[in-house]
Amino acid sequence: MGKTKTLAGALLTVATLAATGCSGGGAASTETAKAPTDPGRTTGTITVLTQRTDLVQSGAMDAYAAEFNKVYPKVEVKFEGLTDYEGEVKIRMNTEDYGDVLMIPAAVPKNDYPKFFAPLGTSKEMSEKYRFSDKTDVDGKVYGLAQFGTANGFVYNQAVWKKAGITEWPKTPEEFIAGLKAVKAETDAVPYYTNFKDGWPLVQWTANIGSVTCDNYVTNDLAGAVSPWKEGSELNVIDTLLHDTVKGGLSEKDPNTTNWEASKTKLAKGEIGTMMLGSWSITQMKDAAEKAGANPDDLGFMPFPVQKGNKEYCATLVSDYQQAVNAHSEHKDAARAWVDWFTEKSGYSAKEGAVPTLKSAPMPDTLKDFVDNDVTFVERSERETGTVNDIDNAAEIGLNKPDYRQKLIDIARGAEKGSLEDYFTDLNKKWDEAAKTAGS
Repeated sequence: MGKTKTLAGALLTVATLAATGCSGGGAASTETAKAPTDPGRTTGTITVLTQRTDLVQSGAMDAYAAEFNKVYPKVEVKFEGLTDYEGEVKIRMNTEDYGDVLMIPAAVPKNDYPKFFAPLGTSKEMSEKYRFSDKTDVDGKVYGLAQFGTANGFVYNQAVWKKAGITEWPKTPEEFIAGLKAVKAETDAVPYYTNFKDGWPLVQWTANIGSVTCDNYVTNDLAGAVSPWKEGSELNVIDTLLHDTVKGGLSEKDPNTTNWEASKTKLAKGEIGTMMLGSWSITQMKDAAEKAGANPDDLGFMPFPVQKGNKEYCATLVSDYQQAVNAHSEHKDAARAWVDWFTEKSGYSAKEGAVPTLKSAPMPDTLKDFVDNDVTFVERSERETGTVNDIDNAAEIGLNKPDYRQKLIDIARGAEKGSLEDYFTDLNKKWDEAAKTAGS
């Protein structure tokens, strides 16, 4: 399926710390897009903008609309699948014509949401029912609902790890490295695959912020001159693990030749042992296994190798794209009906093997091992996202861009001069300097 889904399920699930400017918009929207009370009397034609071009082309979105029409027979739903979703929508948002329902682009600063989107309800009422609602919370109102969420960890080939003699999840970074060394010694698999060339998979490491300390508010703590890579910090632990994996010769020989699409089949066939990805990827890996004649049951998902109090694993939950209602829509009630139905009734998140936005819905089968082993799910607060974005942009680090981790990998493999310690010192200096002026 290519990058269509990976951009939705990977890069943008961790867009909580990345945003750039977006022009356009007008006065703040005050008209709430209220949920209709009488489906039979709700009318209008609405256009839904989506990044899932594959589902539009296959007719899957039309099938969802047909089910929606069983409840709302007088609402016509049209879809526009956009390949360059971010780029195209950003341009369209300079006008009032950007669909009735759309996924909120990462380019829109959070504080500007009221200019472009209709509020869906108060923070209190929405947070009681839905996960991830504070991601679009501006001044006590929520402006979008997540299509679904994703848990973070390592997708791995259990058969490969078992052949290497590893049958339990590593409890520490040191145990994880030891496991990769065993895979290298006892199997023909590449222990860890960085997907360096495609770049975006490296952003998945950022999504684990919160897994180390099991802290729901840890991203808020980045909103200041806090030296994020200091000893013992989340980013220090996370990036050290990636560095040590590469430095230890436990990843592919030439990262410049990695290939995302090919990596799925290689992992499924046991040619790769492990990759850092969100749980959104599990269904893709299993599909690749079936196509390659491999065993889908060989594929598993393990949490980041740190235990709180030496007994509890934690996995962060992050939001995918958020569906919002255009503040200028002439059919806000019909648009809201679609958002609510798609979030609660469509079965979309379950089919994708993703974390449901609706709190009362069960976790997907893809996370059965996490549920069975009492992994704690950490839903990160987004309260200080705007400030963190400002600092990150001013520092020109890019927590949700691949560049700084590509440099980390190059340092680890000796392709670039420097040490991990010096690199962390430089990153801390840039961050702390930027924090003095950003967001002020």
